[in-house]
Amino acid sequence: MRKSKAETTETIRKLIVIARTHFNSNGYADTALESIVHEANLTRGAVYHHFRNKKELFRIVLEDVQREVAEKVELEASTSEDVWQQLYLGCRAFIMAAVEERNRRIMLIDGPAILGWDVWREMDKIHSMRLLRGQLEIMQSQGYFRTAPLDALTHFISGGLNETALWLANESSRSNALDEAMKVLTVFLEGFKQSTFHSSDAR
Repeated sequence: MRKSKAETTETIRKLIVIARTHFNSNGYADTALESIVHEANLTRGAVYHHFRNKKELFRIVLEDVQREVAEKVELEASTSEDVWQQLYLGCRAFIMAAVEERNRRIMLIDGPAILGWDVWREMDKIHSMRLLRGQLEIMQSQGYFRTAPLDALTHFISGGLNETALWLANESSRSNALDEAMKVLTVFLEGFKQSTFHSSDAR
């Protein structure tokens, strides 16, 4: 009997949720597709109907993680009406979400290693970087930093956030590493804010 579109969507969602748990707990290399199939109570053929192989399933899981991180960034930034605070809260939320235990291994360790940096960066561009660029574009249009090229600024800040998250992923045993990262984020954005006010007629 042929499944309805809703049933197919539900099956795919179920596979993603289960696979995410396995990839997070065991890592990509030690995750067996058969284990995911068994837990989902599906046949191997049913899984291959939706995903060509384990790598493609992992790619979909990583995209799910990237989407979730971006949602947290957007939600956190929206809690303030001040554009500078929105920028800070969004950047902070990205780092915090990326290094969460349920995201860290998939997004920061296995993601770049298994799929390559080109794929990883494209996902980041679609999700979190898109939000960052949108925030900076709003701020630029309001005259906060007219002299800063938007694309270069977006990549500069995004690169710093990504590198910080990657650093933290490998410094998980250091209890003060996250606090240090947040202090640096505050120093950078405060310095950037002050320099823009001194170099332009922005309010």
